[in-house]
Amino acid sequence: MSIEFPYPLAPEIARNVAAALDEDIGPGDLTAELVPYGRRAQATVISREPGVLCGAAWFELCLLKLDPEARVAWSAEDGDRIAPNQVLCRIEGNARALLSAERSALNFLQLLSGVATKARRYADALAGTKAQVVDTRKTLPGLRIAQKYAVRCGGGGNHRLALWDAILIKENHILAAGGIAEALEEARRAADRAGERCRFIQIEVENLAELESALAAGATMILLDNFSLDLLRQAAEINAGRAILEASGNVTLETIRAIAETGVDRISVGSLTKDVQALDLSMRFVG
Repeated sequence: MSIEFPYPLAPEIARNVAAALDEDIGPGDLTAELVPYGRRAQATVISREPGVLCGAAWFELCLLKLDPEARVAWSAEDGDRIAPNQVLCRIEGNARALLSAERSALNFLQLLSGVATKARRYADALAGTKAQVVDTRKTLPGLRIAQKYAVRCGGGGNHRLALWDAILIKENHILAAGGIAEALEEARRAADRAGERCRFIQIEVENLAELESALAAGATMILLDNFSLDLLRQAAEINAGRAILEASGNVTLETIRAIAETGVDRISVGSLTKDVQALDLSMRFVG
């Protein structure tokens, strides 16, 4: 499956893997010394539960960093739905290297597959509506790009990556600027200075009066913070397609469908990347 992602992954994967291997192996894997030097081994990675695969490149680079001649043959790819007891890949390489890389490689594959699987559940819950589930900046430190890529693999969308690539005007920004119109005007000037680096300007509102003020000031993306279902419906009617509306605040898998049916365009869910249960995968030597 081809996954479109707007940021370069290769440098991030290399950085993530280098940090993980250094953290786990340090000056050397003492237990791996029990295995004769130069021995070759074969292994498989198997899923223990259903989900969505993500993180193959991270997994593979962990192995290749320790054994550049290792070979990994995948039978599934990022974004694919996987079943219990499915063989995901077959590996051949230096036994010591496979043992030393195993934990870091699986950590990436299990974590990112867990994110993709959760995103897929939320995306499936929105089937037939116009709304898209999107992530937030509530990510594990150092793994933001990886987790946002995993959300894409699960069928979700990405909000801003960080503070540098978009503007989100919140209550304190509005107060400091002197009002909604003033904050939007300052944001437009900041976006002009940033050029292509700034992908969008979004403003958060807490009631319908603020929504109308934002629309009057020319807002094109509006975040509806903790609106009830009734207020979301009213907001969609008032908006009448003028701006992209995003609902946010305590969204769960049980409530997201009803939120989507109010007519909003996007629904942000912090738990996609913040509260993650790793997918149960295992690596087993063969023979």
